[in-house]
Amino acid sequence: MNRYPIWKYALVLIALAAGLFYTLPNYYADSPAVQVAGARSSVKVDLDTLQQVEKTLAAAGMPTTGGFLEGNSLKVKFKDAETQLHARALIQEKLGDNYVVALNMVSTTPAFMASLGAKPMNLGLDLRGGVHFTLQVDMKAATDKAFERLAGDVRRELKDKKIRAGTVRRLGESVEVQLRDEATAKEARSAIERSMPQVLIRQDSGNKLRLDLSDTERQRIQTDAVKQNIATLNKRVNELGTAEPIIQQQGADRIVVQLPGVQDTARAKDILGRQATLEVRMVEEDPAKLAEAEAGNVPTGYELMEEVDSRGNRPILVRNEVELTGDNINGAQVDFDEQNQPAVLIFLDSMGANIFRQLTHDNIGKRMAMILVEKGKGMVVTAPVIRGEIGGGRVQITGAMTSADANDTALLLGAGSLAAPMTFVEERTIGPSLGKENIEKGFKSTLYGFTAIVVFMLVYYRMFGFTAAFALGANLLFLMALLGSLHATLTLPGIAAIALALGMAIDSNVLINERIREEIRNGAPPQTAIKAGYEHAWDTILDSNITTFIAGISLLIFGSGAVRGFAVVHCLGIVTSMFSSVVVSRALVNLIYGYRRKVGKLAV
Repeated sequence: MNRYPIWKYALVLIALAAGLFYTLPNYYADSPAVQVAGARSSVKVDLDTLQQVEKTLAAAGMPTTGGFLEGNSLKVKFKDAETQLHARALIQEKLGDNYVVALNMVSTTPAFMASLGAKPMNLGLDLRGGVHFTLQVDMKAATDKAFERLAGDVRRELKDKKIRAGTVRRLGESVEVQLRDEATAKEARSAIERSMPQVLIRQDSGNKLRLDLSDTERQRIQTDAVKQNIATLNKRVNELGTAEPIIQQQGADRIVVQLPGVQDTARAKDILGRQATLEVRMVEEDPAKLAEAEAGNVPTGYELMEEVDSRGNRPILVRNEVELTGDNINGAQVDFDEQNQPAVLIFLDSMGANIFRQLTHDNIGKRMAMILVEKGKGMVVTAPVIRGEIGGGRVQITGAMTSADANDTALLLGAGSLAAPMTFVEERTIGPSLGKENIEKGFKSTLYGFTAIVVFMLVYYRMFGFTAAFALGANLLFLMALLGSLHATLTLPGIAAIALALGMAIDSNVLINERIREEIRNGAPPQTAIKAGYEHAWDTILDSNITTFIAGISLLIFGSGAVRGFAVVHCLGIVTSMFSSVVVSRALVNLIYGYRRKVGKLAV
């Protein structure tokens, strides 16, 4: 009656062994480390680099706890953070600008465990330490950028359709198109309406078309700006090598960024907040117009900038019309020019490659300015003369830049341009010591709660209290193993959810024990009481857990940040508690009572 088949006992044993195996990595603490990577793809990090780093550290008397190669980077571990900081400065000085040396934390989990997917839980910002940023997206700048793109699209559309137009320029939040006569204006309007249905067009006097965007289109642009900025920030954070970052929207125009474990906060803030994109414009060669602009009277439709090269900064006059933007960049990497100077090689998408090919085909012999726009200010990094048509979508940017400048520029351009600038409205730094304190408090609260529950169950239910306590320990083991194997991020609210899961798990055993006691009071034999107790309590346990699981799923779908972290642990805890409180506890009860021929009394 109360005996499991062998395969069920085997299943419980396998589950317990797997839970123990996948929980063990959490007891291996992370070690402070220094990560060395090449500043560009052509710089390789290999065994020779590792030996060079080890010799440098040994000569300086800095002990390490191990070093290893991982991909095209190496990591050297240290016993404390102070040694880590000194080692980073020493390694950077020794290797030079060709290498990027960053602070990091490395897991000490044995390799054989990691190869089987047994990894420690990722710790959130409040447990591991790190930085928290809140950034606000400039929605007006996003709309202005959309009108700049619209002006360029209209210019290309009219050129493709061979419609002769005068100036196409942005005036505030609209685009003005000057046509030569009424018939041309009608033809241009028809062409724009067919290719750009989202544009509102009205005709002013003097054969002018005024182009505007609908309210729906403006809303879409602002929504897409936040989404694109989040995607761009994700790429930039990946370049920083941060594990388990949290990047999510807050409200209509704000983005929250949490970077657990980041120690180099100044570099993180610089990379995240920089608004770098590329613009290609044509240079005005007329010296008279340049002299007029230098005198303070910049001609309409032009902008006076500075060209930076080896000879210093020189004034240069460029047209306002943007021929190509960073939106058409697929990727970027550090490169070297013919003089072996640092440069940036960018890769254009199909549309960008076509625009660039046509631009160079139509302007042979003229100068083209490559402008790096950062924080609203443009700087001409190079303005070469177009010698011939350039196709293939590969463009090299050269200029007065160091290896570090080229690396940062390639990182920013390759990660994609921000749809709109952002400003930091909140910044918080949580130190590792505070995170350690939070872990200790969370661990103690869970331990004390667990101990109190076990003591109560042993006193009140005796032997069945022992089986319930064993099942509760198994539940905690399963939950920790699942969080580690799923690479979930544990935060303080997650620890609260663990404590709640323990309470819910023991509640199921209380229901089972009370039903067994009720059956005994009604005169049922002990073996029958055990069987009836588990069977009758199951429906109640299932109903209560399903309703709580639905609440957890709702928090997971509609919540954000800490609420989602709580919901993940809560839902996993429900699944593990149902298995442990019913299957594991029943297996133990069956082992204790199921093989006895005669049971006179149950210790319940």
